[in-house]
Amino acid sequence: MTARIPPVVRPEHPLARPLEALVSEFRLESVGSLDGIEITGVTLRSTEVQPGDLYVGVRGLNSHGAAYAAAAAESGAVAVMTDAAGLELAEGSGLPVIVVESPRSALGDVSAWVYRTNEHPPLLLGITGTNGKTSTAYLVEAILRQLGLVTGLSSTAERHIGDFTVVSRLTTPEASEMHALLARMRESEVRAVVVEVSAQALSSNRVDGMVFDVVAFLNLSHDHLDDYADMEQYFAAKAMFFSPERGRRGVVSLDTPWGQRVVEQSRIPVTTVSATPSIRGEWNVEILDELPALTRFRLTGPEGRTLTTSVPLIGWHMAADAGLAIVMLVEAGFELEAIGHALIDGIEAYLPGRTERVSGDTGPSVFVDFGHTPDAFLNTLAAVRKVTPGRVIMVFGADGDRDATKRHEMGRIASEGSDILVITDHHPRFENAESIRATLIEGATLANNQAELFEVSPPEQAIRKAVALAKEGDSILWAGPGHQDYRDIEGVRTPYSARSEAREALREAGWS
Repeated sequence: MTARIPPVVRPEHPLARPLEALVSEFRLESVGSLDGIEITGVTLRSTEVQPGDLYVGVRGLNSHGAAYAAAAAESGAVAVMTDAAGLELAEGSGLPVIVVESPRSALGDVSAWVYRTNEHPPLLLGITGTNGKTSTAYLVEAILRQLGLVTGLSSTAERHIGDFTVVSRLTTPEASEMHALLARMRESEVRAVVVEVSAQALSSNRVDGMVFDVVAFLNLSHDHLDDYADMEQYFAAKAMFFSPERGRRGVVSLDTPWGQRVVEQSRIPVTTVSATPSIRGEWNVEILDELPALTRFRLTGPEGRTLTTSVPLIGWHMAADAGLAIVMLVEAGFELEAIGHALIDGIEAYLPGRTERVSGDTGPSVFVDFGHTPDAFLNTLAAVRKVTPGRVIMVFGADGDRDATKRHEMGRIASEGSDILVITDHHPRFENAESIRATLIEGATLANNQAELFEVSPPEQAIRKAVALAKEGDSILWAGPGHQDYRDIEGVRTPYSARSEAREALREAGWS
């Protein structure tokens, strides 16, 4: 499993900083001699220590990270930062120990200091929401590139540093990894950085040490109730983004009722966007045309200013994301007219695994999508339906060891929105895959208008079943795997690509 975890991106030419200066500037408690010690990096993982690192020992669910301080020292760590409980565990490592009340809370500011990311930072743009973060992040980055900027991106799918790309680990990396990434971006003369910010990232200090120039809220819907007690707690985590400690200005979508609540609770100036005809924002998105290859829309703002362009994706929700992306850049100081000129032929974006069409010119259309919430299913199925003359066939499974409370609703919406439904496996992790499928099937039977239902495992056979059932003019939506190149089965990341499997299934069936 470890071998398939993507590497942490660090600066190629780190600048050493005196440990004594860190302790002095932050007024930290330390044990052991600091004389002559210089640090060049920060890490939470003892297995990823590089020479010159400050190793940070954090209390985990099953053990304390400080217990691995000796292993970190063997790999070249020059100091440890931990809490009082970790001090006893770390003292035997022979390294000086910095003692803080909460290592995780201190990690962002310390990492920013070590990597100097708070000195002349790039334009920082952050996006949160249950659905659409990745799509919006890619769209913001695409527009910035069309405006001529060298860009950086941190998303669920990938990290971009100019033209360099690496697969992501988490939606939002740990604070130490985030600041290392920003330092590498600075070396590549990146001028603007777009970051997906999850609720968990806000709750667990992953974006500490950063102040975004513009933050955005997309929506809130049923998800992550394995991490949060209820929707109110989940909302509170997202709302933290709209504070002066996190951002300078905000853009809020009013397409879900939670948006208005963000506006009311925001402690920074915000502007609003709506793609819902019955709800008016300061900016409004009007859908002009929905085609299999693109969605054309008009954005209208204050004083009647307008911009008409297209996004190379299907669905009103994708146009809504694009509209919000444009408004974020206006709030960041770009002229709407300049943006409009750059987008005269549409937004030139490729979004891996986001309603990505992987089929040819003949036969059924096959879309692979990362959506894994009830609301994502609702919007994506509606978008596929609008561009499908025949039947809609859906293939999906659910994550194991994740929020199980949404599974019935996922099954119900999938059944109501499709003509044929194939329920299969996704990442079972340490759960029983058959049990997960049974819960999804229970949900599917709750639909008012139930689809023809098939249960097929494993997913390699499920997509072949869907293709065998499909005819010219039909569409297949395979929801869940999206861009991912593995399946997590009992802790093992098995190589796997939904895009490749779908294309192979089409070829085997005789379609181009």
